[in-house]
Parts: sequence; structure tokens; C-alpha cells
Amino acid sequence: MWKLGKGKKGAVEQRSESYDLTDPYVAFILGGMGPTVAGENVTPDSALRCSAAFACIRIVGETLAQLTPHLYRKKGDDDRERATDHPAYKLVAKAANPWTPASEFRLIVGTHFASVGNGYAFIGRDGGGRPAELIPLDARLVAVKQDPLTLEPIYTVTTPDGQTRDYSRADIFHVRGVGLDVYKGASTVSLAREAIGLALTLEKHCAGLFGRGAKPSGILKHAKTMSDKVFARISGSFSKWYTGGANAGKTMILEDGTEFQQLQLSSVDSQTLEMRRFQIAEISRYWRIPLHMLNDLERATHNNAEAMGQQFLTFCILPILKLWCDALAISLLTEDERETHYFEFLVDDLARAEILKRFEAYGKAIDSGVLNPNEARAMENRPGYEGGEVYGRSLNYTPASDFNNASDPSRTDAAGGDA
Repeated sequence: MWKLGKGKKGAVEQRSESYDLTDPYVAFILGGMGPTVAGENVTPDSALRCSAAFACIRIVGETLAQLTPHLYRKKGDDDRERATDHPAYKLVAKAANPWTPASEFRLIVGTHFASVGNGYAFIGRDGGGRPAELIPLDARLVAVKQDPLTLEPIYTVTTPDGQTRDYSRADIFHVRGVGLDVYKGASTVSLAREAIGLALTLEKHCAGLFGRGAKPSGILKHAKTMSDKVFARISGSFSKWYTGGANAGKTMILEDGTEFQQLQLSSVDSQTLEMRRFQIAEISRYWRIPLHMLNDLERATHNNAEAMGQQFLTFCILPILKLWCDALAISLLTEDERETHYFEFLVDDLARAEILKRFEAYGKAIDSGVLNPNEARAMENRPGYEGGEVYGRSLNYTPASDFNNASDPSRTDAAGGDA
């Protein structure tokens, strides 16, 4: 590693000092943060080798790729239409650039967002300053700093050849996650590095256990020293008649004082599976992914799986979609356009399992006059129709005042008779 120091006559000199690659500072400079307590060096790349972490990152990225955002234009107070004529519409719904479909763009940026805590893209603009393309950037190669005068973020992008270039906020689409830094989110992988490191260590332990032949079921004990010929005969006979699933349950016959001693797993070995299952739950907390989506179905039932899926949509995905909508609006729309246009993701594909319950609720709300049909259609991202703005009530609906008057003996009808 090069270190700066002052030589003769104030000149700056460079001298080399050797550091081991396992040094935490060196690991941090190279993209990691040193080994965890469990001994694993966890980086965004190595975290993908952990099945639980990879599943969480993949779920967030592929869910964003599955959901399509649309740009809407407001029409009056209660109506809207898709702004398909706006140049930003095709970038988010069709193709981000000539070589990247919109779904693939969301997958790339969403994967970086889920792992590094930030998603970036370069905004290419036409001669009029309107967005013409979105090019995803490697979030690991983007640094954010503060402009000392305007306090606006400045994005420094490192190219593969090591060159750097600064971009203003108008040139970069940035969606950030949770973190204490004002200008960028914290890396979820870095926050979960100890949990991921322990999971990788447990996996290596199990792999090494079986790679070394696992643990034998037992041992044969003999009081006397056996010749090579006798040892080969007893070993071959035992392997032939008493090992393998086809020989399970056979009566064991031993000769000449030979004893069979069964071995048991230690307490550490017997709890390894339980520890690995706990690490799945521990890692999923950082992404708020329900366990049944990580193929941990121990506590999942037909009754609660649907509810957990709704919790995933409500508490994990919807906050992320809100961040994306706001980031798209501030990056692709002018200040005036943000008053009349807005982005919104269609979540019908995720909420499809709840469609029967939703429509039953809409029907009750329309029958009781709480909603009109057009308001219910707007909540489903569908246009209204003529006459749908009228509030209706069921034919069986009768005001409570009619029942009160009918029970009043002093009430008379219009002809002057008794009620």
C-alpha cells in the first residue's frame, strides 16, 4: 500500500508498506469490511452465496421487475388518464434504453437497491432537456458527496478503467434505502454481514462434515490385534451384509469377541440444523421477507400464507414502490409537471389472491352508498363510465326514520286516516 509523506525540501514522496490481504482496512478498500466474527468476509458478491440472502435480494429485485409503473395525468379532481405521450412513460413502462427492457432495468436497479441500499441510473436527455434514456449504473461504483455551496448531492461514477466523473442530481436517477446518511442508503448486506457470515460458516461446517465422509454410524471393537487378512475379511463382510438401505434391520452376527459400538452426534452437531433454520429467520428480518417466501414452511398454513403474502406487499414492497415513484417523479418530471403528473405501480398481480375479498367490499360499499361505481373503478386503476358517478343504494334499504314513524300510533296518513 502506498503512503504519502514529506521528503527533503517539502517534496511529497511515496513509499510502499506491505499489508496482509486479511487486514480489515485492506478488505474495506477492496470492497469488503474485513472478516466477520464467524471468520467469513462478507461482501455484496459473497453474500449471494448465502441462500437466504440471495433469496431475499432476488425476491425484491424480481418483484420490482414484475410490477409495472405508469405515468398518469390528472383530469379534474377525481379522474386521470395515462400520459402515454410523455417521453418518460415509455422509459418506465416499455424500454429504459434501446438495449434494456423496462422490466430488466427494474431488475438491475432493484437488485442493487436490495443489496447495496441504493439504485442508480444515468439519465440521457435530448436537446430539449427531456429524458430520452435510462442507463443503469453499478451502485458499488457510485459515490455521493455534498456540494459545499448548494448542498445538493454530487454523484461520482467510477468507470471500469478506473476513471471518475462527477454528475449533478439532474443527470442521475437515484432511489435510496434506509440509512443514516442523508444522501445515500445503508447497504443491507453490510448491516446483515454477521448474520450472513454465520450462515456461510454453518454451511461450510455441514459441507465439510459430509465431505470428510460424515460421521460413521458406529465402530467395531476387537480386543486382539488382527492380521491384515482377518481385517480385510471382517471389513468386507460387514460392509456387504450390514451397510446400505437394503440391509437395514438385519440381525448382526459378529465373530471372535468383536463388538459394535454405535456413535451418536454431539450436541453441537444435532443443533446445526436448528441453527441454520434460525439464521434464515435472522437474515430475513433485514429485508422483512416472510419466511414462507424463503421456502421455510414450518409455520406456514393454508390459512396464514395468504395473510403473510399481504403483509409482504404492505410492509415490504409498498414502501419501496413509494420511494421509486417519488424518485422517478423528481428525476424525470419538471417542477410544473409534478403538479399534474405522477407515477404509480400496478400491484394487481401481487394482490390477485385478494381480488374476491376486495370486490365483495366494493359491492357492499356501493350498495350502502359509501362509494359510487366510478370511485371503486378508480381504486382498481380502471377508467370510469358515464353514469358511474351516481351514488346508489340497495332496494332493501329503508331509512330508520320510516321505521320510527311506522311504530308511532299518533301518525296519520295523507288522507287523514290512521297510519
